[in-house]
Parts: sequence; structure tokens; C-alpha cells
Amino acid sequence: MAHTPQELRDRTKAMAIRIIRLFRALPSAKEAQIMGTQLLRCGTSVAANYRAACRGRSRAEFTAKLGIVNEEADETVFWLELMIDTAVLPPRRMKPLLNEAHELAAIVTAAYRTARGK
Repeated sequence: MAHTPQELRDRTKAMAIRIIRLFRALPSAKEAQIMGTQLLRCGTSVAANYRAACRGRSRAEFTAKLGIVNEEADETVFWLELMIDTAVLPPRRMKPLLNEAHELAAIVTAAYRTARGK
């Protein structure tokens, strides 16, 4: 299924908003806050860098920015998995966000490979 740039901007922004809300709900335990901060940085970065990629002035700039989105999306999945595995919040609260992060990471990975010609 093809995704328009606007659809992906909307989805990445919606994920960033969900991550911000999740961060606000984290327990005050130090490890939860540290993992949450990492998640907050990479999860919101996906949306910001995707928007920047869409404004790329050349194919090379678009591809480079999309590479950053790809890395940040994968890191977002990692922190969500780690938070689930360490029971920071109940899995039922985090699984839908993890599923969306997996989907977006897969979409971005495919787009990045296409942009690189691989």
C-alpha cells in the first residue's frame, strides 16, 4: 500500500504526540525517566526529520534525511521494546504504540531503500 508524504507526516506526528503523552505518564523511577527521555527524543525526531526530508532540495538531501528517519524509527522501536520488557508500564498500554512504531519503521525502511536504489 502506497503512502503519500502527507499521510506519513500525519502518522509520524501522531506517533510523536502519543510518545509525549506516554512520557508524561511514566513513573518517576530513575530508569523509567531515562528510558522515557531516550524514547521522547527519538520518537519525536522521527516526525521532525521526516518533515525535513520532505523539504529536501535534492534527491541526495531527501535520501540523507530519510536515512536519519530510518535510524530514529528503529531506535524508537528499541526503547518501546525495552520499556515493555522491563515492565515500565503495562504492555496493554504500550503495545498499540509499539505496533505503530514497527509499521512506520517498515514503511520508512522501504522508502529509504527505494531512495537509495537498493
